[in-house]
Amino acid sequence: MALSVEDEDKTVLKMLKAGAVGYLLKDTEKSILEKALIEIVENGFYHTRSVTNLLMKSISGNIEEDIVFKEREVTFLRLACTELTYKEIADKMNLSPKTIDGYRDTLFTKLNVRNRVGLVMYAIKNKVYTL
Repeated sequence: MALSVEDEDKTVLKMLKAGAVGYLLKDTEKSILEKALIEIVENGFYHTRSVTNLLMKSISGNIEEDIVFKEREVTFLRLACTELTYKEIADKMNLSPKTIDGYRDTLFTKLNVRNRVGLVMYAIKNKVYTL
């Protein structure tokens, strides 16, 4: 049974993939925890309605898989969240503007976004960049 303060879909799925047979938030009421432990002993697993829904979304392909970034892509993504132009980002990273365009285009594809605003929104939402 996994107990966590994290309730993001990706985190829950990682715990279940790692072998957890149930998932609850740490602030779960004692009676629910007891019920969960009994169900694990009797059935081998315990899933709340929200975890069951998450598993169904995952099976149907509606959950974003983990995206693997290269170190330079993360650096570029963080700098893209600033007011620097792409040329200034290239200078700061000691790369050519063409290479920066390549990072940008690769991230557009990886993240399924169409512009810099999409990059920034992804970075903030996924804690790659904080305000």
